[in-house]
Amino acid sequence: MWYAQNPARRTHQLAGDAGILLWTALWATAAVLTYRLACLLAVPRALQQHNAPLPLVGGRVDTALRRVADVVDAMDPVAVRTAVAVGALALFVLPVGLVLAAWLPRRLRWVRQAGAARDLAASDDGREILALRTLLRPLHEVAATATNIAGATPGSLAEGWRNGDPQTLAALAEAELERLGLDLLPRVPEELGPIGRQATGPVAESIT
Repeated sequence: MWYAQNPARRTHQLAGDAGILLWTALWATAAVLTYRLACLLAVPRALQQHNAPLPLVGGRVDTALRRVADVVDAMDPVAVRTAVAVGALALFVLPVGLVLAAWLPRRLRWVRQAGAARDLAASDDGREILALRTLLRPLHEVAATATNIAGATPGSLAEGWRNGDPQTLAALAEAELERLGLDLLPRVPEELGPIGRQATGPVAESIT
């Protein structure tokens, strides 16, 4: 699972991924253009034989390029090519690598957590683990979850989890799924009782 099921969260992820691709393409283009321009300067004889001003550049730029070409002419061509390639590669790797170093670990962490949460939500024992994850979140997040249950507090949620209260476990598990942008658990009518609750989930869906 690479994207959230929640529309708002999925849109945010898509925008972030598109921004990373655009950033990478931008610096790849800049690196290629820089390499080609530097390779042109590494062949100064072509500039010396070209007496007319270079196209698409002004007089000052044309003069500056020819001066650079004169300096390059005195250098080893192999060394110049190597330096140009390394410089162009650094121009791409540095800005792209810094952004990927900040974005990729967070993106992969969400993918790992979302995949595990989806698998856990398929069983009662897994939902208890999801509920525990919510209890381990910062206190203000647990308090926000408590507002979904009338008269609940973070302490009563912890007690309800220890006692295996179905309503508390469902609310806590849903909070973890909602945090990750995944679909919530199906609501179980209270009148079904424990047997009815056990009949819900993937097994019941396959029966129906």
